[in-house]
Amino acid sequence: MLVDDALIDKLSRLSMLEFDAAEREEIKADLEKMIGFVDKLKELDTTGVEPLLHMAGEVNVLREDVPGGMLTQAEALQNAPLHNEAFFLVPKVIKKDEA
Repeated sequence: MLVDDALIDKLSRLSMLEFDAAEREEIKADLEKMIGFVDKLKELDTTGVEPLLHMAGEVNVLREDVPGGMLTQAEALQNAPLHNEAFFLVPKVIKKDEA
C-alpha cells in the first residue's frame, strides 16, 4: 500500500483533523512502519495454526444474574444535575432540518 499525500489528506478528512507539514511527515512515516510490520507478518508460515479468537481460554464467563433492590424514582433522580419530579432533563441532541 502506497502512503502518499493523497492518503494523508483522505485520513485527515475522515478523522476531521488538521495536520501541519511536520505532523504529516511524521504520520506518513508511522503509517509506513505499520504497513511494513503487517507485510512482515504475512511472510510467516501459519499452516496448522488455529486463529486466535480470544486472549483467554475462557469464553463468556458470566456471573449468575441475581436480582437486587431497585431504586425509587426519587433516589434515581436525586443526583441528576437536571431533572423535574418525574424525568431526567438532558440537552436536545436531535436537530430538525430547516429546509
